[in-house]
Amino acid sequence: MPSSRRAILLIAHGSRRPQANAELENVAESLRQRGHFDFVQPAYLELAEPTIEQGAAACVAHDARVVILLPYFLSPGRHVAEDLNAACQQLRRLYPHVHFALAPPLGQHPAIIDILLHHAWETLAKTETPPSR
Repeated sequence: MPSSRRAILLIAHGSRRPQANAELENVAESLRQRGHFDFVQPAYLELAEPTIEQGAAACVAHDARVVILLPYFLSPGRHVAEDLNAACQQLRRLYPHVHFALAPPLGQHPAIIDILLHHAWETLAKTETPPSR
């Protein structure tokens, strides 16, 4: 097993619909391909596996010494503000030799506005029809 030092634990809510969970797997694979982190592991808050604790165990098994809990959430609602903070604290207790840090949710990043505008313009281009004469 290759030695890894820095890992991302990419966390989504989780769904009973496999297609919804497959999106997180695709995002995790894209992050892996970028090569900035030694290990990238998707995990789910509820309704799907691996759980956050299982995902963290995989990071530790890959010799991660720093694990960034990266929420795939837009806003700092209850899950991010309470549940993910609690999970981060629990992981710090379980693995005191590993540094766990919780990143902010996606909605706080300025690039989200650019992405929203891109989607709006893209959708508008697909739905606009020229005026009839």
